[in-house]
Amino acid sequence: MKTITEQKPFDEIKAALGEAEKVYLVGCGTCATMCHTGGKSELLGMKDKVETIGKKVTGWMVIPTACDELTRDALIESAEDIEAADCILVMACAFGVQTVTLYLNKPVYPALNTLFIGREESPGCFTEVCMQCGSCVLAKTAGICPLVRCAKSLLNGPCGGSVDGKCEISPDTSCAWQLIYDRLAAQGQLDKLEEIEPIKDWSTSQSGGPRKVTL
Repeated sequence: MKTITEQKPFDEIKAALGEAEKVYLVGCGTCATMCHTGGKSELLGMKDKVETIGKKVTGWMVIPTACDELTRDALIESAEDIEAADCILVMACAFGVQTVTLYLNKPVYPALNTLFIGREESPGCFTEVCMQCGSCVLAKTAGICPLVRCAKSLLNGPCGGSVDGKCEISPDTSCAWQLIYDRLAAQGQLDKLEEIEPIKDWSTSQSGGPRKVTL
């Protein structure tokens, strides 16, 4: 399971750096390295970009896992180069950015957008499994997430477009609610489908259906 990220447009990164003259770069050796968004080669590429706009990179590191407590030790080891910087640019997921922020008083800026939690189905191809909605319904849906697996993110059964167990949006995709029904039937828990799930607050939603990233 990996946190899937993509690099922000450089103009956005440049705007975040603002008038800072010296920058320290932090990458992540786990998820961001696998996504080719925050490993060694990406940090070196970012270093070149930052220097082309007249800023100095005081140093850089790829922390093995930017979101764990060992981040503090890694930052301490590079304290001199970090202290020389005006700000820190982190090429890791949002969790990694916030972890770095915990241990530094300097401004910390993200270089990546965090997309979703996904699994690698084939080399370089990641499929969303959780959108971190904050209100998990898996107990009622046989461990299959309708918010991610259903293209319309329906919470109370399938739409009228499901045909032969396939989604009308993508014929190659199994209907999430057919999968849920079959699994609940096998477990003798079809009565759970009689419970109506309230309307969900979608004010901060992204999009329905499992998102994919292919590197």
